[in-house]
Amino acid sequence: MTAHNRIKIQDGFWEGLYQLGITSQDVVRKAKLPLTVITESVVTTEQYFAIWQAYSDLIGDMEEGIIKLPTVFETSHFPPSVLAAYHARDYRDALKRMARYKELCPPENIRIVEEGGGCTIEVEWSDIDQPGPPLLVGTTLAFLLELGRRGTGLPLKASLVEFKHTMNQVKGMEDYFGCPIQIGAKCNRLTLHREDLDRLFVSYNAELLDILTPVLDQTLDEQRRRHTITEIAKWILKRSLTGDRLEIQDVASELGMSERTLQRRLTDEQTSFKQLLKEARHELAREYLSNPSLDIKEVAFLVGYKDQSSFYRAFRGWEGITPLNWRTEYVSINSIKLEPS
Repeated sequence: MTAHNRIKIQDGFWEGLYQLGITSQDVVRKAKLPLTVITESVVTTEQYFAIWQAYSDLIGDMEEGIIKLPTVFETSHFPPSVLAAYHARDYRDALKRMARYKELCPPENIRIVEEGGGCTIEVEWSDIDQPGPPLLVGTTLAFLLELGRRGTGLPLKASLVEFKHTMNQVKGMEDYFGCPIQIGAKCNRLTLHREDLDRLFVSYNAELLDILTPVLDQTLDEQRRRHTITEIAKWILKRSLTGDRLEIQDVASELGMSERTLQRRLTDEQTSFKQLLKEARHELAREYLSNPSLDIKEVAFLVGYKDQSSFYRAFRGWEGITPLNWRTEYVSINSIKLEPS
């Protein structure tokens, strides 16, 4: 549902690069894209990733690129969706607005979980087969912290930052985030101190929010209506599946509708919540099993099973073979494809 093919590049992005001494023309040429991209500012996901990779190549130092870009963005160049977060009541409200309105500006999504004394913010990609460039990942996490610092006017620190990719050095980033950096992690995630989420924003502007919020909500609703409720619900399921049981009311709540309404809408589209949950688990299981770094017990948890035996039974029902045998066949088939003819 959120795997959009068209991405709007905000003017502030080009201005931010210019502040770092990198011109938009240099980036576009490096990405081997037409110069019209600069003026039209609408690109595909592949082109968007190519632009970020070009920025990474031009700046040369990934760590420097991650740290500097979020700090040079002028507030006046923030798009409406980010302005709504910047002028929120507190840090928690700002992060929730970022997560909600990020859907308007793909390709990444933001998942927020508050637990104990921490708050984790995980960056997830709309298209699992196309992970974003490492510099884009790092910049996204850095900007989420920068948002809190600008809004509160305080030098907030994170408690942990995790990157899936590897990096040659992280000392500068540890100084910037104020916490340890873990590389080669299982996900891209920023962990904040939960108490910081209650900090009020000095940039809070109720009048501006009264103007921005209805417009952004209407735009989001219009965008969602371009997709079927089946697509939207399945996307939510895929994004939210873990070892904890996911119920229809959880999805209905995120969609802003009652459980009965969601059931009726799904029935109108000749499906059911039970069927969507089954499909989401099946599709995610195949995607996760194709990643050899994940063990099968972990895959079982990621697709919503608390025990491995239940996952094995379900997978055999889907594919007719065990997860281990499916993975073996997948690896074998793909190794043949990679062999030179």
